[in-house]
Amino acid sequence: MRLFYLSAIIWFALDQGSKYGVLYGLNLLERLHIEVIPGMLNFHLGWNTGINFGLFGGGPEVMRWILVGLAAIIVGWLWYWARTGLTRPIALVCAGAVIGGALGNSLDRIIHGAVIDFLNVSCCGINNPFAFNVADIGIFAGAIGLVIFADSHKEPA
Repeated sequence: MRLFYLSAIIWFALDQGSKYGVLYGLNLLERLHIEVIPGMLNFHLGWNTGINFGLFGGGPEVMRWILVGLAAIIVGWLWYWARTGLTRPIALVCAGAVIGGALGNSLDRIIHGAVIDFLNVSCCGINNPFAFNVADIGIFAGAIGLVIFADSHKEPA
């Protein structure tokens, strides 16, 4: 379980540290847009009140708290699964990544009323209009990792 907790703490710290560093250290709050690698990586400030890609964004204030509550339920379920059903170290790391990312985005919702997104990646002449954050990377990578590496308990035929 140490790997699980360590992964969650690292992903949470990376997420919150990167947001703080970009918002205040690089002053993205005032600049709103910073070109890091022209045509590929930009820091573009976005306040996401919805879920991925702003889905369900701009809704009533109660939606903020519904999303925080949903994240708490998912975190609780993943914690239970990690304690009772996950035995492979990589699966525990993946579960921790999802939890760390979910807690990072939830803290944003509680403090700021929206998730802070700032990473914008484009490539090969395709201009991506969406921004994301380090927590989103942890959630996505952790979820894919759980699909691939979670223990399977198949009953013999």
